Amino acid sequence: MKQDIKICLPLYKLVYSVMFLIILSLVRGISTVFEIGGALDSNIALLAIVFCAETYVMEKSGGRGEIFRLFPVKNRVKAVRRRLLIQNLYLYLLSYIGFFFFFWQRPQNMIGISFWYEYGTYMLAVTGTILFWSTLSMTISNLFGNQWGGIAVSLIIWMVVNSMYGQDVLGKFNIFAYGFRNVMEVHDVSWLFGKLAGALSAMLMIGLIPYIMKKRG
Repeated sequence: MKQDIKICLPLYKLVYSVMFLIILSLVRGISTVFEIGGALDSNIALLAIVFCAETYVMEKSGGRGEIFRLFPVKNRVKAVRRRLLIQNLYLYLLSYIGFFFFFWQRPQNMIGISFWYEYGTYMLAVTGTILFWSTLSMTISNLFGNQWGGIAVSLIIWMVVNSMYGQDVLGKFNIFAYGFRNVMEVHDVSWLFGKLAGALSAMLMIGLIPYIMKKRG
């Protein structure tokens, strides 16, 4: 586990991920606490795409590809899943803390609406976002055998889904439905359908890892 942490969480990734949220909190203006979740949700997806694209192909870029392929497929699958889990846990923690980076703007809290309810729904939403986009990016990178291909295709999908066209077509099943919601309708949780669909898709992609590895080597 310690070796996997060193491999998938090098210093440069820790630095750029933290700087990403700091810069986002500086350039993305908000006026109420309830705008923070929407501002973060789709942008955290971008971070997850870049951060996890090399989960498997990092062995190739690190000069360990030939050695790694000598291990049985079962062992390689376990290693990739373990590294994806480590990266996701890090991104979860960073995104939960990153919510408070916006408080330098002194956002207002809406009267009669619980801050902790909003923060709890944000944590749930961003967890689903990270799980889906990190897994998608990793899966496409594995299929292409190249992290840049995985990032490029994932970004194209991100742009389509994170648009009014994507919202019109997918509606409440959009992975970004949380960001499109009316923040005044606090108890409208129909966006959960999008997060559930994303989580189920991620589980399917994780289940396909052994088959992709056998095909790509």
